[in-house]
Amino acid sequence: MKRCVDIITMGCSKNLVDSEKILYQLQRNGYLIYHNPKRIHHDIVVVNTCGFISDAQEESINMILSMADMKSKGKIRKLFVMGCLSERFLSVLCKEIPEVDHYYGKFNWTALVKDLDKKYFLKESNRRILTTPSHYAYLKISEGCNRGCAYCAIPIITGKHKSREIEDILQEVRLLVSNGVKEIQLIAQELTYYGMDIYGKRKLAELVARISDIPGVDWLRLHYGYPNNFPFDLLPVMRERDNVCKYLDIALQHSSNKVLDLMHRNTTCEYQTDLIHRLRDEVPGICLRTTFMVGFPGEEEHDFEHLMEFTRAMRFDRMGAFAYSEEKGTYAEINYKDSIPEDVKQSRLSDLMTLQQTISEDLCRQKIGKIFKTIIDRREGEYYIGRTEYDSPEVDGEVLIPVSQGRLLKGHFYNVKVVDADEFDLRGTVIK
Repeated sequence: MKRCVDIITMGCSKNLVDSEKILYQLQRNGYLIYHNPKRIHHDIVVVNTCGFISDAQEESINMILSMADMKSKGKIRKLFVMGCLSERFLSVLCKEIPEVDHYYGKFNWTALVKDLDKKYFLKESNRRILTTPSHYAYLKISEGCNRGCAYCAIPIITGKHKSREIEDILQEVRLLVSNGVKEIQLIAQELTYYGMDIYGKRKLAELVARISDIPGVDWLRLHYGYPNNFPFDLLPVMRERDNVCKYLDIALQHSSNKVLDLMHRNTTCEYQTDLIHRLRDEVPGICLRTTFMVGFPGEEEHDFEHLMEFTRAMRFDRMGAFAYSEEKGTYAEINYKDSIPEDVKQSRLSDLMTLQQTISEDLCRQKIGKIFKTIIDRREGEYYIGRTEYDSPEVDGEVLIPVSQGRLLKGHFYNVKVVDADEFDLRGTVIK
């Protein structure tokens, strides 16, 4: 009887890529594999953890404890833990949850295959079993970060920025395309630093251009840029290549110069404002997604109001936000007092997201009557669910198309006319 392995992925898409690669290696060794199964298969469980912020840490710990309880009751045979949480808190986890058979960090998870007395196929390290719909995939181009923002634990977990070689990335893209992938989500802790560590200069523009040259790449979307020292040679590539989505995810975190300085962001409101205008001028129609943090130590009411005014003025197409939480070992945890009450943080977060909801609804309604190239992800009830080039999977809005209009194929593109909209989603009809 074949052994079963259930892999449970916590956290971000970067973790998901690691899970997909280990799924391939285990399947290659003859295991039956399951990702985020609705029921556990009573054999081997691997929990790929997140350690970024306290809420994610708690979620990962609860999952480990749940699986450890199943093991103690004889419902699973082996339990392994990997990923960011175990990279960061290995000694604590080993002591507190000894039921786990073995802990692996962020980068040594390949040893898990060998510890199961199986072969790790090094020459096939770029192959993976996609857990996303088969027409899109996440592509990780680097690990780590050199930025040293005061609140961020990522450099503690992942270390310095480490770019992958361009040819290695292109090989993975070709593999993905050969398996039916049409849409690539380019991801990293910080895309815009790509290439500095191995080529001595930023190479993101060249990388994006070379990926877009590969036949079969219909859409290429960029996630997790950084404003300071932005590689402006990327903009002509985005503007001139049809398969490079006019979309950029670039976290700004705040607008108040005082707060940006406390955060060690090495940028200013004036620079960020100029950057946004330049992005929109050089790439007409670009969709900008950003992330903000509220409640950082030292953020006074007037700093928060500055952020609100900045958001009103910039009118971001997409925005995420979260309240500051103290992360052990970071500069902010060591040097600042987390003195802003939690209810104040949550009130500011609510006000900011309410503002963004109003902006988002207005921008969505401006699309009524326009036609957009749309890819179909799935069917839900009486609707096909799709996305335009301005919508990234899972984090952005979607396009709802009534099933009554006729059969649509998952992973295929259609021209869709927007007939209605709400705060985040569009409703459309296919143009024959």
